Amino acid sequence: MHRTGLRPTRWQRRLLLAVATLLLASGAGWLALHYLAGAGAGELPHPGEPWLMRLHGAGAFTALFAAGLMGGHHVPSAWRIAHRPRQATQRRSGLLLCGLLALAVGSGYALYYFAPETLRPALGWAHAGAGLVMTATGAWHARRSARRQAGTHGP
Repeated sequence: MHRTGLRPTRWQRRLLLAVATLLLASGAGWLALHYLAGAGAGELPHPGEPWLMRLHGAGAFTALFAAGLMGGHHVPSAWRIAHRPRQATQRRSGLLLCGLLALAVGSGYALYYFAPETLRPALGWAHAGAGLVMTATGAWHARRSARRQAGTHGP
């Protein structure tokens, strides 16, 4: 297969999928334990919560590495060719992904280091929402790219 240099390599795509899965599973797991196991009602935290946060933090560092890979080549290369009509939607979803990543990183950092107790719940839900929307947008972005590679250009 001829490579244009634009599409991430197989190992980069696998890394992105693995880290997205890890972050989604650990974040959703923490939310479930925290809010469904009763800790959100003022009870002691579930014993699994700290472990899920450690796993989520490790995934976050890996995600930053993966984002650096994308920011080093894929994003600037895609930006240069995105003036073509077929790539315009990819540019928009890529920009959305970059913005959501910044929101997730900033809100995660604030939750860990700075957030006062009065803002933690709202900031936590904003962080979770950014993660969910980023997961859906990333899947859509990758699916459209894969369709383009296969030669089908549906919605």
